[in-house]
Amino acid sequence: MKQKRSILCAAVVLCYSAQADEGMWLLNQFPKTMVQQKYKFAVTDAFLEKLQLASVRFNSGGSGSWVSEDGLLFTNHHVGADCIQKVSSAEHNYMANGFLAATRAEEKACPDLEINVLLSMENITAKIPASKDLPPAEANRARLAAIAGIEKECTDRTGNRCDVVTLFSGGQYHLYQYKKWTDVRLVFAPEEDIAAFGGDPDNFTYPRYCLDFAFFRAYENGKPVKSSNYFKWSKSGARDKELTFVPGNPGSTGRLATMAELLFYRDYVYPLTIKQNERFVKALLAFGAKSEENKRQARELLLTFQNSLKARKGFQSGLTDQALMERKRTDENKLRAAIKDDPAKQKQFGMIWDDVAAAYSEFAKIFKNYVLLEQRAASGSDLLRIAKMVTRYAAETKRPNGTRLREYSDTSLPVREREMFSPAPISPAVEVVMLAETFQLWREELGAEHPVVAAVLKDRTPQQAAEYYVNNSKLGADIELRKKLSKGGEAKDSMMELARIMDGPAREYRKQYEDKVEAALNTSASKVAQARYAVYGANEYPDATFTMRVTYGDVRGYKGLDGKDVPWHTDFAGLYQRASGVEPYKLPQRWLDAKSRVALKTPFNFVSTTDTHGGNSGSPTINTRGEINGILFDGNIEGLPNRFVFTDKQARSVHVASQGIVEALRNVYGATALLKELGF
Repeated sequence: MKQKRSILCAAVVLCYSAQADEGMWLLNQFPKTMVQQKYKFAVTDAFLEKLQLASVRFNSGGSGSWVSEDGLLFTNHHVGADCIQKVSSAEHNYMANGFLAATRAEEKACPDLEINVLLSMENITAKIPASKDLPPAEANRARLAAIAGIEKECTDRTGNRCDVVTLFSGGQYHLYQYKKWTDVRLVFAPEEDIAAFGGDPDNFTYPRYCLDFAFFRAYENGKPVKSSNYFKWSKSGARDKELTFVPGNPGSTGRLATMAELLFYRDYVYPLTIKQNERFVKALLAFGAKSEENKRQARELLLTFQNSLKARKGFQSGLTDQALMERKRTDENKLRAAIKDDPAKQKQFGMIWDDVAAAYSEFAKIFKNYVLLEQRAASGSDLLRIAKMVTRYAAETKRPNGTRLREYSDTSLPVREREMFSPAPISPAVEVVMLAETFQLWREELGAEHPVVAAVLKDRTPQQAAEYYVNNSKLGADIELRKKLSKGGEAKDSMMELARIMDGPAREYRKQYEDKVEAALNTSASKVAQARYAVYGANEYPDATFTMRVTYGDVRGYKGLDGKDVPWHTDFAGLYQRASGVEPYKLPQRWLDAKSRVALKTPFNFVSTTDTHGGNSGSPTINTRGEINGILFDGNIEGLPNRFVFTDKQARSVHVASQGIVEALRNVYGATALLKELGF
């Protein structure tokens, strides 16, 4: 690193990386030298290529990997829970009882799951129009049209999934090509009681005892995919102080965010999200308490909102931490001072922080309307989500590709169609619960006199309105009706009525957001990234975007907040000691029966310093031989503020140990054929 930047370096992300294992690195910008200097391990291009091609993105919101030549996929139980829930029924509750396909013919097809493997990345920044002479709103529309055109041309030419990915807040645009599969089948899942042992109380904590993994298989033309690139299983398993790599798809972070953005999230985004999630969790718990069948129907959705609630509270704790915010403020002030000291840079970048702040001031004016009626309007309601998609699909497909809402561009239509026409079962009772809470939140936050709220409720209570819209709709069971309506057909349906009441106002709030906020941020926030580049060089990594990244770190324990040593791993003995027989610390009966057969000192879960975030769930943990020694499933509570500033003092990623998985498959589940496929 050049001497002239050494003073400024103390405050930037790159310099923390010299001491800590920080960084969600792009494959083509991986810091090989830093790994070599710290761990004496040479990361080769071939090693990185293997991480890329053997890793998988689950579009249900997580990551995974190939683990056999016959298309066997490895991910978290909670990443696969959406499929596990959808292939379950009152008679066959695979969430509660687990699932093991005795033969490939018995593997259960997931109704709407897509997996992707990243094939290539191309920097196409020069192909995105800068449109300097256009007003921000027009420039933004030109940018979106260009992106739609590039994605369509790529998909038409290659047959692959093609996504234009925005990096560094618009400082760069990359074209990612993916091979996709949509015939994905469930092979094995443990019982939820062991997969999520400890439940919500233990979520984002450590020590942990979760068997949070599942196996799926991808098929093509009715036959298992032949995956020449796959990870073999480590025979020794995870070890203390071992260097590990985690390839995966972290969802989003805010490490390069300005103070204006952080304050907006602290004062607007997280308070509303937390309030919404608290309502949903409370309502789902009450619904599930009424019967075992209610509990089954609500379980996967409940876990989703419990996880989101705890995560957002953790993020908010970082933004209300004075030391963290002062550190972020100091970082920003040092960068701005460096810009000010250079007249050329000051002329180019001097006002951009004020421009970002002005954009967020505009956002504050429409925030609740935009979020509640557009961005998260169908949160928790499959019926409303489908009705909204059907309504917009019918309208957007009549327009030229480059002028549509981005999620209805030609390249995105297959995803929308798979979601709209999914045969997955929908619980009307759960739908009523979620919509009643949604309508109540709208009334509280937007006011009973708000035109949309008034039109939706029509002098009914939120509960009465929810019952009307759910009970008078056929969308849940009638896929042919969805197809007819998506083509512009007409039919009287209460859920479509709700979607149409919302659609016009929601589109207007979205337009205001895109024209006044997104357009301004695409200009100013990207210039912040350019300013950082001008001062610090090209060695920083972009914030997470649910695209392929590689992180690294070592397996290592830490000192807890009480000053006591927290060991690098837990074991089966600790699991049985922690089990109380009462939820969420209740073990499945087969685990109680198997206690005498398992090696109690076998590592179960472990922690590492790898820099991971939401979306990395299901990422394989890889040793220096390119073998699986575990699977990432969580982080500890101390690591949640890492969304904004990384530290590895106490923050840790939490993994299931590979040797613990083998022990469970062999001596608890008797999964001989599956073990043989893994090489045991």
